[in-house]
Amino acid sequence: MATILDHPFMRLLLSLDLPREDYAVAGSGPLFARGWITDPGDIDVVARGAAWEIATEHGRPAPAPQCDVQLISLFDGSIEVLDGWFCEKRDALIDSADVIDGIRFVTLDVVARTKRHLNRPRDVEHLLVMHVRGWDPSL
Repeated sequence: MATILDHPFMRLLLSLDLPREDYAVAGSGPLFARGWITDPGDIDVVARGAAWEIATEHGRPAPAPQCDVQLISLFDGSIEVLDGWFCEKRDALIDSADVIDGIRFVTLDVVARTKRHLNRPRDVEHLLVMHVRGWDPSL
């Protein structure tokens, strides 16, 4: 039986061998991990400490478009490693993450806040998916 870890993007992420206590998957990844969507588009990773240092060995940080965050794009953009997530507190975001198949995924409240902020068509669709699945994204 296939798991989320079998997805090509997740295999790319795992190939980096980042310390699992130092990162969490954000963006659409938490919805994908729960089986609520089938295509995460890419994998956004919030990293600190050793995970961030390893990521910098694979790519050059560049400014992300929000809150003085740095971004490293890897594998032709399939994996994006960031040293923060919008204006969230990075360490709290990683430490409070849900663990699914041994990988940390930011909590659904963070996903909802981010998707409401971005408000792109895909984000609106994902908020609806969250609602249909019984999670109230208005929280």
